[in-house]
Amino acid sequence: TDSAPPHGDDVGTVGEQHKKGQDLLVSSLRRGEPCAFDRNLIIAKEHERRILAQEDGAAEAKDPMGWRHEVSGYLKQTLVARVYDVAEESDLQKAEWLSAQTKNTVFLKREDQQRVFSFKLRGAFNKMANLTSDELKRGVICSSAGNHAQGVALSASRLGCKATICMPLITPDIKVEAVKKLGGNVVLVGENYDECQAYAIKTAQEQGLSYIHPFDDPYVIAGQGTVGVEILRQCSIDFVNQDSDLDAIFVPVGGGGLLAGVSTYIKQVRPDVKVFGVEPLGAACMTEALMRGEICTLPSVDAFADGVAVKTAGTETFRLISSFCDGIITVTTEEICAAIKDVFKDTRSILEPAGAVSVAGMKAYCKLHGVQDKVLVAVTSGANMNFDRLRLVSDIANFGAKTEVMLATSIPEKPGSFKRFVDVLVGDDNISLTEFKYRYAMSEDGKAHI
Repeated sequence: TDSAPPHGDDVGTVGEQHKKGQDLLVSSLRRGEPCAFDRNLIIAKEHERRILAQEDGAAEAKDPMGWRHEVSGYLKQTLVARVYDVAEESDLQKAEWLSAQTKNTVFLKREDQQRVFSFKLRGAFNKMANLTSDELKRGVICSSAGNHAQGVALSASRLGCKATICMPLITPDIKVEAVKKLGGNVVLVGENYDECQAYAIKTAQEQGLSYIHPFDDPYVIAGQGTVGVEILRQCSIDFVNQDSDLDAIFVPVGGGGLLAGVSTYIKQVRPDVKVFGVEPLGAACMTEALMRGEICTLPSVDAFADGVAVKTAGTETFRLISSFCDGIITVTTEEICAAIKDVFKDTRSILEPAGAVSVAGMKAYCKLHGVQDKVLVAVTSGANMNFDRLRLVSDIANFGAKTEVMLATSIPEKPGSFKRFVDVLVGDDNISLTEFKYRYAMSEDGKAHI
């Protein structure tokens, strides 16, 4: 789609525009290969930006969230983050099927089991819990049609404040009703997410409401970072009296809030543990930004994994990820659907595409690099799947697992041609044909397209 997905959860705001005529650098990556980037160059650019800001009078000392620039600022804020009024410590579940398939010990961090079936309520509640009493009295506003909307609505009900949830006009009814049940005041506005977000920000300014950003806010990031705190604590319990230890964590990336929070905490406590982000190939805004050394806006995004279909990475998330993350892996739609099927075999739960990208990235990384006998954690971030998409996901999953292929050919439009075609195709092999699509071409050669 040319615009941000209409029901994408975490679509970024417009930043530096992607230069026309330039190919996306992400297209040069091999499947499972983490993006390479010059960490020192990015950090140097950030340092220069901060100096210029201070010279312009925007000193960091005036910033109420200046702690984010301190060495241990995020570490401290993550450890004291207020998330457990709404969130629960999600399970770290061993995935027997995935472990056998990858020849590693694989654990799933089950954020899809949260109250709103997503990790999003962690950051939303932590941000809102840090608002002043006056700010809470005035109310909050957000723009989302997915998991963030439900997180804000639930958090507002717990904190006793009013929440206005702006959602695009074409948001599915099931998602609108879910937000209403949590107490959110839904306003349907805008043909796409960008228009919806612009309305929410303008309304926040006009009415004095606090805008709750889905990812690019220090308190939101610190709240999401509690996922990393739990992973290390749970691993320390599971691995007592064992020779194994945690080797790598794979985290979904949309705007980057979850990856920024997890990587910032993990790398300050356990720098030996690798932390990788995973993005869809068709919506790899963070990968592209890291490879270019600066934030850019993708010309378009693939909205299949709508929860991570983001055009522009966050400014703060980009800064943190470029400092603490070990790289980002991109995966295809087929790989994402295959990962949904893999997780179902292990848990009998169905993840949304955005919730399964971490598993897809982990599999691709292990395959490319021949990784075996390691302890790996994949964060399954959400399970808000529209029921009517299940058939499509199931079909694509077979392509991703390479258990099914799609072929196209032409045969003569004559009696007996189709039977002969099937006999040749199947032969003596044990091949199952699941579907045929036939189209007759009105041409002189009288061909039928199969």
